[in-house]
Amino acid sequence: MKIKKLISAAAALSLAAVTGASLAGCGGSTAKYTIGICQLVQHDALDAATQGFKDALEEKLGDDVEFQEQNAANDPATCATIVNQFVSNDVDLIMANASASLQAAAQATEDIPIVATSITDFATALEISEWTGKTGTNVTGTADLAPLKEQAEMVKELCPEARLVGILYNSGEANSKYQSDEISKYLTELGIESKEFTSADSNDLASVVTAACEEVDVIYIPTDNTMASSTEIINNIAEPAGIPIIAGEAGICRGCGIATLSIDYYSIGYKAGEMAYDILVNGENPGDMEIEYADDLTKQYMTSRCEKLSITVPDDYTAMSEEEE
Repeated sequence: MKIKKLISAAAALSLAAVTGASLAGCGGSTAKYTIGICQLVQHDALDAATQGFKDALEEKLGDDVEFQEQNAANDPATCATIVNQFVSNDVDLIMANASASLQAAAQATEDIPIVATSITDFATALEISEWTGKTGTNVTGTADLAPLKEQAEMVKELCPEARLVGILYNSGEANSKYQSDEISKYLTELGIESKEFTSADSNDLASVVTAACEEVDVIYIPTDNTMASSTEIINNIAEPAGIPIIAGEAGICRGCGIATLSIDYYSIGYKAGEMAYDILVNGENPGDMEIEYADDLTKQYMTSRCEKLSITVPDDYTAMSEEEE
């Protein structure tokens, strides 16, 4: 596995010409480390994770790091194109933001180190049957697994009369299916039934949300990238219908939810950046590095939606900023 090399600015600019990459820090200088960043889709959570990753490395390496950053517009096939270009350009490390990006990167190379972030469950994403907390391959990173048991308890706490929860997610995201299966178990323990409502992509989302709102008392949305980038569509249907939404992360909550117990995506991105530094500079083997998880969870709520839906919020919740709504 290669760890360090010199790359010319000309090579980096060549990638931009071929793929339209956004290159940070070229400026005609030569960086010691070149990192390819593949982000599945643009939305608040993934954007924050990418920023945290870059900030960590820039703080430690300054001008000695250069990023080739691309967004796949929520298309797994584009992820494959992006990471294959990174491999062709012989980058020092690939940062994969979200599961589809990780899967594409893992298929593209067994040699270049991969640090992933915003991954719900690495074992599910990489199809590892016997999970030890480490991948044993060229992959490591940080997980965004939501505290599903506690989020199920939020449904009971904020909507005590709820009898049926609709779980809304993209059927193409394996990690979303994992979350749905897990939270349904916790809801059952609380005496609450659940039903899955899945969307193949944003094209059929409106009809799926409409069907859910006609049937359920509450909607739960896991950390799902399609839903995170489609919160306006969801909110325009659920809010007038009077259906509260418990969200798997803060970005979704701000867009269409009433409350969340969310991780900090900037923090897990920053931690992923620190892990990348250990690989590049200190010679750590990704396969021997434990997957890292988020901490510092906070119960948060959207004041305006809770007021519209006459939902009483306990004192241990913190009001979210609504400036980005």
